[in-house]
Amino acid sequence: MNITVIGTGYVGLVSGVCYAELGHQVYCVDKDAEKIELLLSGGIPIYEPGLGEMSCTNMEAGRLRFTTDLSGAVADAELVIIAVGTPSLPSGEADLRFVDAAVREIGAAMNGYKVVCVKSTVPVGTNDRVRELLSELYEGPFDIASLPEFLREGTAIRDTLAPDRIIIGTDSQRASKLLSGLHEPLNTRILITDIRSAEMIKYASNAFLATKISFINEIANICEKVKADVTEVAKGMGLDTRIGPSFLGAGIGYGGSCFPKDTTALIQIAGNVHYDFKLLKSVVEVNKEQRYSVISKLHQALGSLEGRTIALWGLAFKPETDDVREAPALEIVDRLIQLGATPKVYDPVAMDNFRRLRNHPGIQWCSSALEAAKDSDALCLLTEWRQFKEINLAEVKAAMSGTVLIDGRNAFSEQQVSGLGFGYYPVGRPSLQEPFEIPEVV
Repeated sequence: MNITVIGTGYVGLVSGVCYAELGHQVYCVDKDAEKIELLLSGGIPIYEPGLGEMSCTNMEAGRLRFTTDLSGAVADAELVIIAVGTPSLPSGEADLRFVDAAVREIGAAMNGYKVVCVKSTVPVGTNDRVRELLSELYEGPFDIASLPEFLREGTAIRDTLAPDRIIIGTDSQRASKLLSGLHEPLNTRILITDIRSAEMIKYASNAFLATKISFINEIANICEKVKADVTEVAKGMGLDTRIGPSFLGAGIGYGGSCFPKDTTALIQIAGNVHYDFKLLKSVVEVNKEQRYSVISKLHQALGSLEGRTIALWGLAFKPETDDVREAPALEIVDRLIQLGATPKVYDPVAMDNFRRLRNHPGIQWCSSALEAAKDSDALCLLTEWRQFKEINLAEVKAAMSGTVLIDGRNAFSEQQVSGLGFGYYPVGRPSLQEPFEIPEVV
């Protein structure tokens, strides 16, 4: 099949490379000439394990091409996939400017029957809007389909090639047959539904997962007060097949490009039809407050943070990605600086992206986890990278001037930290406050 994917962000690039891996002829299109040059040279503009190697392999095989020429790529395609960004507007609604611009260019380039799919996360009714725009520009036959994505950064290739399900929203048997055939080799469940339901499935799925995260974080906060262990509670909950174990890891809240954007967008979608989505509003509020639990624990351990040096391990919103959009570390760093503390920060891959958003003179940028810990009054783990979980904590303790370890992702067990002299503060688990002294601020 000849496929054109418009947009080379996380979704578009991963999708295009994986379709080529399945044996299709794929054009990936982007307006950013520098990004296309990077991709043509074998580079990858995002951090996603395995993506660079797969891209190069398929370029060498002649199945994958990158271009800025949307018209030429659309003319050759049977299937056109829109995977451009839909960032949040100040109101929380999705910004559809990039979708509209892509549709107008597609319409101008149409030269025969094609299926135009929207893979971008868009509000319910957007595909109807796409159909209307295309009809104004092209009088020939075409079909529209909603093809929502369910990729997770860090595991995006696996999620594309071994998905839980494929959702296809279309009112055309011809489009349904083509898209079912495209995804049949993935050997997964394929649900064919109407277009508006497919659009809603994406938002409903992300909103439900965000709800699970905020729920377990609320349970964690109660566990701290009643001296229960949220990890045991989550384990017991997860054994119930109606609940399941996924997304029950307590921590400092969700971030990234999807959950924050999609929850606020769904609240706006509900509001536009005069429905007050009270539950989801609470989910968002809980998540905002949860990241500041790190600050509360620092106050509990150190009192005033004025003049303190605080090490932060992890800036990306999750491991195995360089994405810092809506990462808890952003607000935590801001708050530390407001309180007069000096953040010493380190992340294995997200340093440059974080610096672009927070290039504050009060931040100390470190080249290793141990450098960040050196001479710090407290250490806060914000992203559970493997290298942090496997580090020698005795060496870390020896490098620090203080003794406070705040584990914002429950990456360490009590056995790992006991006997080392830490004042250990996890999330939703009993703290381990071994005898220690709070160093004076010099």
